[in-house]
Amino acid sequence: MDPVDLEQTTDRNTPALALSGGGFRATLFHCGTLMRLNELGLLTQLGRIASVSGGSITAAKLAIEWHGMSVQNGRFTNLDDRVIAPLRDFCSRTIDISAGLIGTLNPFSSAGVRLAKAYEGLLGNTSLQSLPDAPDFVFKATNLQTGRVVRFQKRYMADYMIGCIMDPDIPLSTVVAASSAFPPVLSPVRIKVSPASWTNLTGSTYFGDPNYKRELRLTDGGAYDNMGLESVDDFNPVIVSDAGKPFSVTETASGFWPKQLSRVLSISTDQARNLRRRLLYSACTNDGRNFAIAQIDRDIAHRPAAQNISFPSDRIAKLAGIRTRLNRFSAAEQDNLINWGWLAMDVMARSYLPQVSDADAPTALPLPIHQI
Repeated sequence: MDPVDLEQTTDRNTPALALSGGGFRATLFHCGTLMRLNELGLLTQLGRIASVSGGSITAAKLAIEWHGMSVQNGRFTNLDDRVIAPLRDFCSRTIDISAGLIGTLNPFSSAGVRLAKAYEGLLGNTSLQSLPDAPDFVFKATNLQTGRVVRFQKRYMADYMIGCIMDPDIPLSTVVAASSAFPPVLSPVRIKVSPASWTNLTGSTYFGDPNYKRELRLTDGGAYDNMGLESVDDFNPVIVSDAGKPFSVTETASGFWPKQLSRVLSISTDQARNLRRRLLYSACTNDGRNFAIAQIDRDIAHRPAAQNISFPSDRIAKLAGIRTRLNRFSAAEQDNLINWGWLAMDVMARSYLPQVSDADAPTALPLPIHQI
């Protein structure tokens, strides 16, 4: 069989959104992002939504509700009821401990299986084939065997080192489990596939090797691309909601080897994220494209857009430092994170996206403010 190229079916001159990893913290921050993008009239215009880890939880719920939401004047009128409220309810539970413990202690199960089971409570038995044709939802996990991203979409599942499977009928709960399987406790998520179902792609080095085509062993998509940028960086505009763990500078460096190894991994991850941001900036600047990045740890006070709401830097630092686990977030924590995602995206979008640059600056946050 001759190798094939996957044609581009999504118009690159439409807005694309990337939702980063970061556990339930990211899930909630992204809820604020969706709310503000909807109010600005951008959410219904998206051509692609790419996600990893905690961002995939948000994206998956949006995907399965997309067809059922009402649109008026280019905005969803029931986004809160169909997407935000169920996500908030889900983030009020703890799923990582039970998934890790039961998966480890039960010889007939695994952490990945238990994690997927937990996501069924939010997503039901929905398959990738039940997702809308547009926008194009892209969920990402990392293949521990090839070290490359595995992209899950309605149209295909692909690891470009191995090949692709067209029209994959995989439960969305399993896909999100793979995307958010934080190592080592929650991963790997194993997905068995038929070797005969693979299609060769141009450049697929291991297409003919059966050792890579029977079972995928996947871990958190953030291990490869924690901001989900790789599949949206050629769109115009590119919108990024980044709730990933911020890098911290320390005055001391431990010689204890586990802490030293952890520190080195943090440095490598931070450099990879910075490199992706720089590449996005360079590519968009050279091509005359627009982009906006709302980051959980970045102050917005001095951005170009007019602002009526102040958000103190110490409050930003505390929200950026909240845990990235898949455990219970209180109502107050949820309100604060959603408020911050909403405001950060508002200011960045109005500052750098011509489509909404003339929108009025909001005068109040959507949810109550709580002490941190």
